[in-house]
Amino acid sequence: MSTAISIFDTTLRDGTQGEGISLSADDKLKIAKKLDDLGVHYIEGGIPGSNSKDIEFFKRVQELGLQAKIVAFGSTRRKNSIAAEDVNLQRILESGAQAATLVGKSWDFHVHTALQTTLEENLSMIYDSIAFLKQGGMEVIFDAEHFFDGYKNNPEYALAVLKKAEEAGADWLVMCDTNGGTMPHEIREIVTTLHSQLTRSQLGIHTHNDCELAVANTLSAVQAGARQVQGTINGYGERCGNANLCSVIPNLQLKLGYDCLDDDKLKQLSNTARFVSEVANVNMPVNQPYIGNAAFAHKGGIHVSAILRDSRTYEHISPELVGNKQRVLVSELAGQSNVVSKAQELGITLDPSSDEARGVISRIKELEHQGYQFEGADASLELLIREAGGEVKEMFSFESFKVLVEKTAGRPVVSEAFLKLNVAGTSVYTAAEGNGPVNALDNALRKALSQYFPALRDMHLADYKVRVLDEKDATAAKVRVLIESKNYEDVWSNVGVSENVIEASWEALLDSFRYALLEAPTPKNEQADLTHQGLVNH
Repeated sequence: MSTAISIFDTTLRDGTQGEGISLSADDKLKIAKKLDDLGVHYIEGGIPGSNSKDIEFFKRVQELGLQAKIVAFGSTRRKNSIAAEDVNLQRILESGAQAATLVGKSWDFHVHTALQTTLEENLSMIYDSIAFLKQGGMEVIFDAEHFFDGYKNNPEYALAVLKKAEEAGADWLVMCDTNGGTMPHEIREIVTTLHSQLTRSQLGIHTHNDCELAVANTLSAVQAGARQVQGTINGYGERCGNANLCSVIPNLQLKLGYDCLDDDKLKQLSNTARFVSEVANVNMPVNQPYIGNAAFAHKGGIHVSAILRDSRTYEHISPELVGNKQRVLVSELAGQSNVVSKAQELGITLDPSSDEARGVISRIKELEHQGYQFEGADASLELLIREAGGEVKEMFSFESFKVLVEKTAGRPVVSEAFLKLNVAGTSVYTAAEGNGPVNALDNALRKALSQYFPALRDMHLADYKVRVLDEKDATAAKVRVLIESKNYEDVWSNVGVSENVIEASWEALLDSFRYALLEAPTPKNEQADLTHQGLVNH
């Protein structure tokens, strides 16, 4: 039977200390529910009473009926005071949380410099605070702050801190690499030594990523005897972040044989990571191990040819184990295997030796030489492949557009687009305003086509990115525009390239509508009575 590891998530507390991350009470409750669905054992919600968001969180989280234990965070009592009279400790007891994390100093340097008290008083602060919460019926996790730095400087005192916490009844003794500067071999040696000397409380590990070693240090601690791992989703946290649970959990479970989550829960890991990044409004790195979009993406033709035979040739695990999926990228490096695999993914039969397959590859390489990039524009790539197979019905044709931008002193910029299309043999003229030229074109295009294709009313532009390709050409440089569109069911991206940013934007925008209409029925003139609306010129 495999050894069980307790997963302690501190995304809602330590994770929010990361730069650029701010969560409302509603955000924290949504994430807590998602973490509970994932199956983590502890969810640290924040510091009761420290701010209005945390007060609201602890009040409302009780209504969710979560399986995970909700944890309140705080520090030991103030020096030369009484634990029962400490306001912060009282708020922890009153929070309704099932467990408490108390942080205390374990480095003598910090005791003297930060707390400005004696080593003996610090031990009393730790003992009194833990004992007070235990008397209140709470499970107590003691976080020994700066433990590894303290142990390397004064091992006798660092050990005395843990023993005093154990004596007070702490359920978990968590060793913290607060500055993130400890090496994996040091973690292993220190935890191994302590594991034999502390028997009444279980050991845990809390690491930071300042040396890019938080995950490695967590694994080393577990192998040396730690049974609780603390970390955050996507590694969010102060400075360089905390140990990334999205790497820690699958490494422990799939590589080292520990029991962290149910297998069905583990399959929710990728979805959970992306959900948290969306709520936190932080872009998730595409190359993040296990759960990133590129974690199982294959680009080189030799690689793709091999994984089509057996995915184990270039994948260390099956991506489905963590809820991810295999992706085949198509670019200037693509071989026939890439295009054939992508076609199969789209349900298109494409003979690798056919003129169509060779034509698609040639066209992709030609376009990428011009500055196009299809790795992040799957919808544009799908249109290319379907066009090669004769599967694209052109629902409309573009004739012309004109864009006017007017700026008057003291007033905001006004943009207006005039558009001419041909839909089902009928010329359609329309005009629309927008807060910019691309928005105006988007509005005009939707206005013209939604009369024939009502489903387009549910579609909207979700993201818009511009990248300069030839920086040396300054304002005359070629640019690449990536447009992301959404409806109620799907998200897709299209790319456009030109020396004119409006033309590049229009190309991507036009293809986003063409993609949205792939499954649409062919329009007929009688589907919309445009004449009476003044939109058609016969």
